[in-house]
Amino acid sequence: MRFSVLMSLYWREHPSYLYESLNSVFSQTLVPDEVVLVEDGPLTPELDSMVREFQEKYPALKLVKIPVNSGLGNALNEGIKYCTCNIVARMDTDDICKPDRFEKQIGFMESHPDVHVLSSGILEFIDTVENITAVKKLPETHNEILCYSRKRCPVNHPSAVFRKHSVIECGGYGPFPEDYYLWAKMIMKGYKFHNLQEPLLFFRSSNDVYKRRGGWNYFIAMSKLQVFLYKIKF
Repeated sequence: MRFSVLMSLYWREHPSYLYESLNSVFSQTLVPDEVVLVEDGPLTPELDSMVREFQEKYPALKLVKIPVNSGLGNALNEGIKYCTCNIVARMDTDDICKPDRFEKQIGFMESHPDVHVLSSGILEFIDTVENITAVKKLPETHNEILCYSRKRCPVNHPSAVFRKHSVIECGGYGPFPEDYYLWAKMIMKGYKFHNLQEPLLFFRSSNDVYKRRGGWNYFIAMSKLQVFLYKIKF
């Protein structure tokens, strides 16, 4: 089954993190047919150099350039337009795939044509993948996911795989928190979800991650999300 990988990059990313991330994508036991990398605004010279290096080595790397930084949701919505495969796997530019991530997830999507969104467990780490600080697993079956989704985001977005046509039909990503808007719309449309319990991705964390999950702007964003969920009768 052909599939695309969708990534978004902006100037604050660390070049060494990008290297590890892209290297894990192109070293898979099942290599993607294309990797669509959205450059969300101008990059640093170091990041530009790293992207060129991978593009020269891997012709499957396709660049989509946005002149001004527009945020993750907008960048992903733009990138989806350039994915030529109906199966799309998400990947962040600072995370690291396990070598068999795509083999297992794409295989599941191929054998379960009724599933439109799939994610897996993830391993949170700080600095190196040997320093695992948490394991995040979500409910596995669709009915369990439906119940869980009323209170918490039901998909590990960094390890998500979805069918492109269903995402486009639902209007794509929303504002922050971008993916929760999308999953809610897809659930309301009746699309089926599944979460593999096996961790297939290393999620880069830090002591600052939780500090950013607070403050007035975060409160406003989450309040707007709740209003949206209420309006669509979620």
